[in-house]
Amino acid sequence: MVFDLDLIRKTYSEMPAKIAAARQLLGKPLTLTEKILYTHLYGALPTVPFTRGKDYVDFAPDRVAMQDATAQMALLQFSTAGRDKVAVPSTVHCDHLIQAKVGAVTDLQIAKETNREVYDFLASISNKYGIGFWKPGAGIIHQVVLENYAFPGGMMIGTDSHTPNAGGLGMVAIGVGVPMR
Repeated sequence: MVFDLDLIRKTYSEMPAKIAAARQLLGKPLTLTEKILYTHLYGALPTVPFTRGKDYVDFAPDRVAMQDATAQMALLQFSTAGRDKVAVPSTVHCDHLIQAKVGAVTDLQIAKETNREVYDFLASISNKYGIGFWKPGAGIIHQVVLENYAFPGGMMIGTDSHTPNAGGLGMVAIGVGVPMR
């Protein structure tokens, strides 16, 4: 689902109480990043502040965005987890396997033919587990995420090195499982 207002409303309605509790725990004003991180904790607020660089923290992100080149293995692994659907709103974006060589129309057609099996698998498994599917040619993940899923105060995990672009809207957006360039 694009631009999930219910998710955004729920996030915003829970923020004030969670921020107040985190502020009391830490005994200081919070940065925007601290507010977002503490309002996205999975489970209860700890009884003592986290120690940066030492404590392991479980977060509950608002969204997961995957690109076609890395989603394949992630979704194969997910299919063995015994779940009926994803627990967090998720999307797959088919843009990374399209190579720019000749021109947009030709390059897209070549990618569709060359990667048909991959795209069919991603469409099928996305449908099975309730994952949004952005087919080849539907948009570049960097911009699609920014325009459709990013919102101030939210938290996103993505398998694209440009996932942090969503931070431009005041979101904590973390790229995971991607090589540094």
